[in-house]
Amino acid sequence: MKVILQQDVPKLGQKDEVKEVSDGYARNYLLPRGLAVEASAGRIQELERLETKKSRQKEKEREAAAELASSLDGKEFTIIAKAGEGGRLFGSVTTADVAKVLQKEGLKVDRKKIEIGEPIKTLGRHAVEIRLHSQVSASIVIVVEQKE
Repeated sequence: MKVILQQDVPKLGQKDEVKEVSDGYARNYLLPRGLAVEASAGRIQELERLETKKSRQKEKEREAAAELASSLDGKEFTIIAKAGEGGRLFGSVTTADVAKVLQKEGLKVDRKKIEIGEPIKTLGRHAVEIRLHSQVSASIVIVVEQKE
């Protein structure tokens, strides 16, 4: 019997996959628990329509991320922080600080997408990677200056 999985089922498959299972397994386990529905022609067409819609949406998200990456790539942003002797900061520059600076420039980037290799604890120029999408990233430069 062909079924369409409604949830992830261990050792069988992921949600929205069409699987061939034995009649007893489907009737006695999958269908009563709501883990799957019987795969009719109409349900399979609906599933295919949803998959094409999802793929178009993912492509739009990737294009939007690529556009944002092109506007960000190579730009410099300045952060003012308190520092002691020798250029050591009191604390460090975090991803939240970088996100605030980007937001002031009108660029909305989630702080979880900002990757700082090592904590920024000194004055100067530091390279920061921003992962906007699984396939798209941008590099910016953060210039940390001492607060007067």
